[in-house]
Amino acid sequence: MKKKSMKKLVYTIVILVILGAAWSAWSYFKSDAASNVAASAVEVKLGSIQSLVTAQGTLEPRYYVDVGAQISGTVEIMHVDIGDNVKTGDLIAEIDPDIYEAQVRATEARLNQLQAQKTEQKALIKQAEWKYERYLNLYNDQAVSKEVMQDTEISFEVAKAKLLSLEAQIEETQSQLDGEKTNLNYTKIYAPMDGTIVDQLVQEGQTINANQTTPTIVQIANLNIMTAKAEVAEADVMKLHVDVPMYFTTLGSGGRRWEGKVRQILPTPEEINDVVLYSVLVDVGNEDHVLLPGMTTQTFFVLATAENVPIIPISALGNRVPESDSGEGQAYEVKVVTPSGPVTKTVIIGLSDRTQAEVVDGLSVGDRVVENVKAAPAQAEGRGARMRI
Repeated sequence: MKKKSMKKLVYTIVILVILGAAWSAWSYFKSDAASNVAASAVEVKLGSIQSLVTAQGTLEPRYYVDVGAQISGTVEIMHVDIGDNVKTGDLIAEIDPDIYEAQVRATEARLNQLQAQKTEQKALIKQAEWKYERYLNLYNDQAVSKEVMQDTEISFEVAKAKLLSLEAQIEETQSQLDGEKTNLNYTKIYAPMDGTIVDQLVQEGQTINANQTTPTIVQIANLNIMTAKAEVAEADVMKLHVDVPMYFTTLGSGGRRWEGKVRQILPTPEEINDVVLYSVLVDVGNEDHVLLPGMTTQTFFVLATAENVPIIPISALGNRVPESDSGEGQAYEVKVVTPSGPVTKTVIIGLSDRTQAEVVDGLSVGDRVVENVKAAPAQAEGRGARMRI
């Protein structure tokens, strides 16, 4: 009997030990799991969030002009270099004027010759007129024949016609002289606008030919206003329109950013590596001339902004709940940390970017949610009243 009681006692002790070990293991793993949940939880905080379209682009001057030569010849003197600032009317370059000066002198001599011939012809007209009137009187007195009188009349008319011909030649030659003087003036090239010499395409001693194409001497640009030309993918360009706010940064800008609004969306696309891109133009001030033509920009177009709103990491969003979507946003599951463990709740998400999402409903500031629930979902854009620009 005693042996039986002892056996029963041993069995009882073993069972109690096993139950105690199981309880300790369960408590340990529960505590460890709770610790892991707490470690991966983040607090809902107030912050700002933007819905953006990003694109790369380049800078170019808003106002510029290619200064060309309208005549052919050798560039004799260049009065400017790249980087020089010029004012309207400043002398930029000179083309060898010898040929054009010779043409002007030759045409002036021809014009003087015609003017002398005109003076002579006027005298001949007076002579022919006097002779015609004398013979007309003699004919009336029947002192000469009608044929002699008619010959003098014809000579008078021919003299007047020659004068008209000379006047036409003088007008033609004068027009030719004006053109040659204009060409002579073209040997000096002046700045048509205020700005900076940003490119120089010819050098002193170089011969240019204006008969084929208009050669460009220099490019003058007003660097006070620059245009950011962003290349936007066709999937995003329909989200943009004139006056959409934007900002951009450049390499080496040290965090400085420039802000502006969309001026124009060019309708003709450019295809690069099978990607269709549209040029979106934005003008910004550049009074300090920090921005230079050709610089690369990282451009951000602001579609919507929500400020001082509850935000959580994108990584805290779980499965989407389409049937719970509202006019203010999209519904997702999140795990909320509570004293008794994580609880799944449905929240409404408004604006989102690549890292954060706006909580429209379902959570309060100070709540803690579990991160790394699943891979971050596609960006959700705010709807209705949550969209603010």
